Amino acid sequence: MGFEAAQPKLDMVLRRLEQSDALEALQDFITELRDAFGVNHLVYHWVNGNGDQYGCGTYDPAWVQRYLDQGYLRIDPVVLGCFQRFHPVDWKQLDWSSKAARAFQKEAIAYGVGNQGYSIPIRGPNGQFALFTVSHSCDDEAWAEFCVSSRRDLILVAHFFNQKALEFEPGRLPEQGHALSPREVDAMTLLAVGYSRAQAAKALEISEHTLRVYIESARFKLGALNTTHAVARALSRGLIVV
Repeated sequence: MGFEAAQPKLDMVLRRLEQSDALEALQDFITELRDAFGVNHLVYHWVNGNGDQYGCGTYDPAWVQRYLDQGYLRIDPVVLGCFQRFHPVDWKQLDWSSKAARAFQKEAIAYGVGNQGYSIPIRGPNGQFALFTVSHSCDDEAWAEFCVSSRRDLILVAHFFNQKALEFEPGRLPEQGHALSPREVDAMTLLAVGYSRAQAAKALEISEHTLRVYIESARFKLGALNTTHAVARALSRGLIVV
């Protein structure tokens, strides 16, 4: 099975997502995002510092209930592996060696989760931890091609979706600007003082591709039209100081 070209659909869904004002709407949007990427499933789940949880996604409700009833959160290699990571991870890179993990994987596939997966761990303010996950049924070659072509969009969409969900977090106070990660602050600060992207990447000892991911993530958080706009907003909100 081939994957659909996602960009035009993504742009449309994200524009509408930005204007949403209700938590309930996120379920509809995650379904639309799944269709835009042309995959079997998309799932988003967060836990904040107080232990409050929220999730939405396209898994079979029977699997979700089974997962909760069996307490699979304790053995799920995706959750356990991503909690120790800061970067996106292909499920094949995780530890599925235990008997319990293999049985869990077999059951998940039987419920239609898919044999392939890619999860993006997100750490927000006040101890919030979230996962944005895409899963699908296909061979390794097709999945590798999808991950290469869609990785950037998935990362940006994941952070954008998480930021929107945080607006509806219980007890959350309105704020002027969304917190940038330390790496996003570093990237935006260097650009603000006049570094080129190549110079900024060299200073941070990262690739230009990785730098671009940080810049685009910051741009989405700031609701900016382009990089220059993002730098200006970050400066005006006191998120970076030069």
